[in-house]
Amino acid sequence: MAAVVLFHHAQGQTAGFFAFADKLRAAGHTIHAPDLYDGRTFPTLDEGVAHAKQVGFDTLGERGGRAVEGLPNEVVYAGFSLGVMPAQMLAQTRPGAKGALLFHAAFPTSEFGAAWPRGVPLQIHMMDADEWVLEGDLDAARELEKTVEGAELFLYPGDRHLFADSSLPDYDDSAAALLTQRVLAFLKDVGSQGLKRPVLAGDR
Repeated sequence: MAAVVLFHHAQGQTAGFFAFADKLRAAGHTIHAPDLYDGRTFPTLDEGVAHAKQVGFDTLGERGGRAVEGLPNEVVYAGFSLGVMPAQMLAQTRPGAKGALLFHAAFPTSEFGAAWPRGVPLQIHMMDADEWVLEGDLDAARELEKTVEGAELFLYPGDRHLFADSSLPDYDDSAAALLTQRVLAFLKDVGSQGLKRPVLAGDR
C-alpha cells in the first residue's frame, strides 16, 4: 500500500475532498491531507481563488512544504487544481518521491527549477474542454506526458473543472469513477513497487 500526501483545491477541504480521501483509505492507503487554508472553505471556485491570491501562492507553497517536514520522503504527492502546485513542486524537488497524481492542473517543470526526477511515475487527469486548463495547464500536461518516462495523461470529455469532488456542482459521476479507478490502480502498483499498470476500460 502507498502513503499519499493529498492537497486540496482552491475551495478548501470540502466534503467531496474528504470523501475522495476516504475512498483511497478504504483501499488500504495511508492518506495525509494538509490544510493550507487553516480550516476555511469557500462556496465557489472564484471565491476560493481570490482567497488564494490574497494569501499568496508562494505562501501556500511554503505551507505545503512545511506540511511534509515530519513525513517520510517515500510518498506519493497528489493535488486537486490549486493543490497541484505544492504536489508537483514536492514531487520534483523533495528526494524520494514514489509518484505524483495531478488533478485538473499541471505546471511546466521549469516552474519549480528542477527536472522531473528519474523513475517517479506520474498521472494527470483533466477534462478536455475545461476553460481553466485551456489557459496553459493542458499544454504543460502534454509536455509532461512527452518528456516524463511512463507519464500518463487522461483527458475526460467535458468542460467541468473539479469534476472529482462529489460535493460541488462540477461533479461528474462517471468521470470521477474512472479517475478513481485509475488512481487506485496507480497506487496499487506504486505500493507494490511495480511500474506496469493494467489497461482499464475507457483508457485512451
